[in-house]
Amino acid sequence: MDMPLVCVSLRGCTISEVLKDAASATAAGADLVEVRLDMLWSKKEVLLEEQSDTESTKDNPKIKKNVIFTPQELDYLDLDSVLVSLRQGIVLPVILTCRPKREGGYFPGTEEQRLEVLRKAIESGVSWVDLEININAEEREKLLQLAKKGGTKIIASSHVLDEAPISKEIIQDVKDNTDLGDVIKICYNSSGRTDGINLFEAAWDLKNSKIKTTIMGMGQAGDWNRIHSPILGQAIVYSTMENGWHLAQKGMINTTDLKIAWEMLEYN
Repeated sequence: MDMPLVCVSLRGCTISEVLKDAASATAAGADLVEVRLDMLWSKKEVLLEEQSDTESTKDNPKIKKNVIFTPQELDYLDLDSVLVSLRQGIVLPVILTCRPKREGGYFPGTEEQRLEVLRKAIESGVSWVDLEININAEEREKLLQLAKKGGTKIIASSHVLDEAPISKEIIQDVKDNTDLGDVIKICYNSSGRTDGINLFEAAWDLKNSKIKTTIMGMGQAGDWNRIHSPILGQAIVYSTMENGWHLAQKGMINTTDLKIAWEMLEYN
């Protein structure tokens, strides 16, 4: 069985935090890491919220921590310096991503400025770059050609903030965008069993195609495709070095836990 590449989405709003997480990902046996450049344009704040006695449990204490990320001004970050630090400080192949606000990201500038960030990311010689499917077609083609010239592979991504449609629609989304990248990444919000099944069925029906995909959900049951990605023929599975019961509610999974699950399921 061909195993998917394990990609750790690195945490952190500073370059030092990102590099520290990258070292942990390397030690955990990740194949590659994703750096969210847009996160480096944000500041993390932890807000404490007091809950009522009925909401409070052993696993859900009276004081709840809410983490928010606040976008900063464009000149907050020295991008050129960051790209050098990433190239020097991370030994694994890297996916550089700069997610726009329309897809849940934190980049504070205009779309034109964001495309310039992606251009610089490609020119830095990075192994992979994430280009959203809905980027203006003409501008996206320019980035695609630049990436091909430099040997940078493309993740063609779509992060839909709506819940997952039926599996046939997900499959059509993938097929409609096959030519836009080396791997097609489709991510929907998921709120439970029905969404999880739709995402699983779509990946299952595509597993014998020649299309390299990574299909997942963010929310309840969104981790099903990650856990079972080896039998679904997914090219890449995204994980995190973060720990905690809350990950399942987000559709995420810890990298070590993912590898343990694969061993228990005899996938590897």
